[in-house]
Order: sequence, then C-alpha cells, then structure tokens
Amino acid sequence: MVDYKKIGLVNTREMFKKAVNGGYAIPAFNFNNMEQMQAIIQAAVETKSPVILQVSKGARDYANPTLLRYMAEGAVEYAKELGCPNPQIVLHLDHGDSFETCKSCIDMGFSSVMYDGSALPYEENIRISRQVVEYAHKYDVTVECELGVLAGVEDEVASEVSHYTKPEEVIDFATRTGCDSLAISIGTSHGAYKFKPEQCTVDPQTGRLVPPPLAFDVLEAVEKKLPGFPIVLHGSSSVPQEEVDIINANGGALKAAVGIPRKAAKSAVCKINIDSDSRLAMTAAIRKHMAEHPDHFDPRQYLKPARESMKKMYIHKIVNVLGSNDKL
Repeated sequence: MVDYKKIGLVNTREMFKKAVNGGYAIPAFNFNNMEQMQAIIQAAVETKSPVILQVSKGARDYANPTLLRYMAEGAVEYAKELGCPNPQIVLHLDHGDSFETCKSCIDMGFSSVMYDGSALPYEENIRISRQVVEYAHKYDVTVECELGVLAGVEDEVASEVSHYTKPEEVIDFATRTGCDSLAISIGTSHGAYKFKPEQCTVDPQTGRLVPPPLAFDVLEAVEKKLPGFPIVLHGSSSVPQEEVDIINANGGALKAAVGIPRKAAKSAVCKINIDSDSRLAMTAAIRKHMAEHPDHFDPRQYLKPARESMKKMYIHKIVNVLGSNDKL
C-alpha cells in the first residue's frame, strides 16, 4: 500500500470545495508519457493552478502502472523545482471499469479514482460504486462516479449513443453511493469525433461543422437537486480546428472532427476532463515538424515542439476556459 500523502499528492475534496465556492473548474488532463506530464506541470506552475493528472485504464496498460505512479511522484518534485512550494496535484484514475481496477490504483498511491458503472443497470451501478467508495474512503481517497452514458470512444470507453443523466435520480445515487463527485451526461462526447456530421449544422461563413447544443437544462436541474455538490463533465475537449487543419495539411486524415463549445465550461461544474485536445496539439506539432524537417530522426527534435504546443494549450484552458489560474 502506497500512501499518496507521503509522496506529496492531494485528493480532490478541498480542491473541489474551493472550486465550487469560487466559481471555477479544475483542469483534469490525461497523460500517457513524460512529455505530456512535463507540459501539464509547467502550465500549472506558471499559471498557479491546481491540477488533476488523469490516467485511464488504457494509459496504465500503455505506460505501466508502476512507472506512472513514480511519474506522478516526480511531478510533485518537478513542480517544486519549478518554483511552486506547495503544488496541489491529484493523481486520478479515469474511467475505472471494475472494483479491482480502482482498488489496484488506490493501493498504488492514487489519490482519487473514478468508477464508471454508467453502462450497468442502475442498482448494479450503485452497488459497485458503493463498494469502491467504502474501500477508497478507508485511505482518504476520493471517488468520482458516473450517472448517464456519454457517446464516443476514449481508450476502452465506447458507446454509440448517449443517455442524459436523469436529474430525479441524482439525490438517491449520490446518497446511496457516498461518492465525492458525480460525472453527468448532458450531450458531451468522448474523443475527437464527438458528433456525426448529420448531428451538426454548417457555419455559412467558415463552412465548418457546428456541434448541436448541450442539454444545459439537465445540468441546471442536477445542480438544483444537489446544490454545492461537485459535478464533473467528461468529453469536454473543444477539438481546436487549427490543430486539425495542421494535422490534415501534413498528411493527416481527420475528417469531421468536432468539439464542445467553450461555454460548456462556464457553468458551476468544478472539474472538466480534457484529453483529445492534448493529443491533437501533440500530433499537429509532430506532423508539422517532420514535414518541415524530413531529415530529423532524434525524438527530442520533434517532441520538444510537441511539448511546447501542449503546454500552450494547457495554459489556454486554465486561464481562458476554466479560470483556475492564481488559485494556489
């Protein structure tokens, strides 16, 4: 058993309380490798923002659970080295699909986990969510659960259609599970292809696809049922079209990639998950660099601009979308 507090991590409890009271959202950035982690920590330190380092089940399989845990420990020390004496960094499991996966992460030093039983029958979702919560709370690890299903694809998480969260269920669900935060579905979607072209309209001036409106009425109803309770939005990447254009101009084939409009982050939601935008920023920078420097083969030559591109994107999200800057 690894005690996350001994390696300098924090859970989300106080972080979310401050965000709810302050009217801003905490950035939850997924990472799979060193460059992503470096960019996230650099951005968080420069903007004086708390941050959640998110690890999906797929990322654990890709990068190795032990290495990821030590990378998170290194992230705390790296933030201090960069001039932040008391960084607020959470190591969070994104979309844990079983009690066993959540338990493994808790035992490995994660300070927060998500159990996603949203595709299960309601009572089964409650039962396993409660099991995760009871184990996690023994070690002061916070738990995010999900009610409602997001469409799209992200690592092993996939669904053809979304099912909005039912506001009438949230009090019962939160009470019986004892979860610390609740991920809801209001029409956001995983991945870079969040909506099918037929779901969108076309902007007559730019010719770009415009995503359908989100169900903010559902969000407002949930907030009325659970005032002050931490609410989470998944699938909230904006999918910057300039990054998509760079990728496509340099040999890529991302067609009809559409993201979530920025105003989705302007509500009282206190945690916003962002993954696809980081992938796009990294891929665009690498493709552009390789197209301009076909003789380069040292990974540092193309990963450095990729890291800078991601850092720029993270800073933009923190300052202009989430408002979590200057909160340390």
